[in-house]
Amino acid sequence: MILDYFKLAFRSLKGRSVRTWLTMIGIFIGITAVVSLISLGQGMQTSINYEFEKIGKNRIMIMPGSGQFGPSGGSMFTGKMTEDDLNVVRKIKGVDIATATISKDGRVKFKDKTEFMSIWGYDTDQDAEALTERTSFLDIEEGRQLKKGDKYKAVIGYNVAYDKFEKDVSIGDKLLIEDIEFKVVGIQKKAGTGVHDSLVRIPIEQAREIYDEPEEISTIFALTELTEEPSEVAENINKGLRRHRDVKEGEEDFTVQTAEQMIAQLNTILGVVTIFVVGIAAISLIVGGIGIMNTMYTTVLERTKEIGIMKSIGARNSSVLLIFLFESGILGLAGGVVGVLLGLGIAKIGELIAQKLGADIFHASFSPLLIIGALAFAYLVGTLSGILPARQASKMNPVDALRAAK
Repeated sequence: MILDYFKLAFRSLKGRSVRTWLTMIGIFIGITAVVSLISLGQGMQTSINYEFEKIGKNRIMIMPGSGQFGPSGGSMFTGKMTEDDLNVVRKIKGVDIATATISKDGRVKFKDKTEFMSIWGYDTDQDAEALTERTSFLDIEEGRQLKKGDKYKAVIGYNVAYDKFEKDVSIGDKLLIEDIEFKVVGIQKKAGTGVHDSLVRIPIEQAREIYDEPEEISTIFALTELTEEPSEVAENINKGLRRHRDVKEGEEDFTVQTAEQMIAQLNTILGVVTIFVVGIAAISLIVGGIGIMNTMYTTVLERTKEIGIMKSIGARNSSVLLIFLFESGILGLAGGVVGVLLGLGIAKIGELIAQKLGADIFHASFSPLLIIGALAFAYLVGTLSGILPARQASKMNPVDALRAAK
C-alpha cells in the first residue's frame, strides 16, 4: 500500500515537472546553506581541536589586559607585563617551563619590496628551546631554530618565505626589519594557521632594541608538569600574579588561559556562528514550506475529479490524506537531495579555496548524520506543509467533488 502511495505521488509530480522544480527551490536553497555551513563549521572545529591535541593540553598563556585574546595576539584591553612577571610564573608550583615573547607589527623589507607583518621577539634560553620543540606550529622545514647566542638572526614563517615577496626568501638571505639587517637561518613548516605562517621570529634582545622595550613583554607561554592539572596550575598563576601585581580577585589586569579554555572558547564561537547562520537559512526553508503548501492546494483543486472518483469507489479519508502527504513529503525530500548535493559541493569548494589561500586548517566535514538529518528534515518540512491541503482533499464530499469537476 505504501509503495502505491509513492507511485501515485511520483506520477503526479512527474506530470508537472516545471512547477515541481520551482516549488523545490526554497527547500534546496535552505538545505544547501545548512549543509555547506555546518560541514565547514564542523570541519574547522575538528581541525582546531586536533591541532590543540597535537601541541598538548598542558599549555598556558598569560597576557597583559583583562580582555579576551584578539586575533593578532593582543587582548581587548591594554596592560603591561615585564620580566618580573615571568620570574613569578616560573616559580609557581606545577609550572615546568615558562618563556616570554614580544610581539609587534613591523616593516620587513626583502629586495625592493616592503611588507608589514608580525614580528616575534623570541627568547633563546633553554626554556624557550624546550617549548619550541614541543610546538608543532613552529617546526622547521629548512635551516634551524634560533639558538642561544644568536644575534640579528631570523626564522620566518612559510608564507613569508614563499608568498609575501616577489622572490622566495632562502636560508642565508638578508631581511631588513625596521631598517636593521637580519640573516634568515630557518624557515618554518607550513602550519596552516595563518598567524604562524606569516610571522618573523628574532631574538628577544634585538626586538627590545628595535622597539625600545627594555622590560615589557607581550605574552608568557608556560607548560605545566605532566602530573599537574592545567586548570589548577592556571589558578596558582592567577594567585601568584595577583599578589605580585597587588590586585584583587576580579580586578586582574592580566589574563591566564589554558589550552582547554581556548578550545572551548573557539568551539563556542563556531557554535554560535553556525546557529546564527543556520537560523538565517531556516527562513528559506520556511519559504520553501509555504511554496509546497501553495502547490499542494493548487494540486487539490486540479485533482478534484480524481479525488471524487477515488472516494466514490470506496477510498477512505485516511487513504486520500496519505496520498497527498506522500506527495508533499516527496517534494521536500527531492529538494533536500538537491540541497545536500549542492551543499557538499559548495563546502568542498570552500575548503579548496581556503587551503589555496594558505588556511590548511580549514576542512569540510561530511558527516553521514548531517546528510541523513538534512534529508529527514527536508521530508518533514514537505510533509508538514502538505497537512492542510491533504486534510482538505480528504474531507471532500465525493458528490460535490464530481459536480465541481464538470
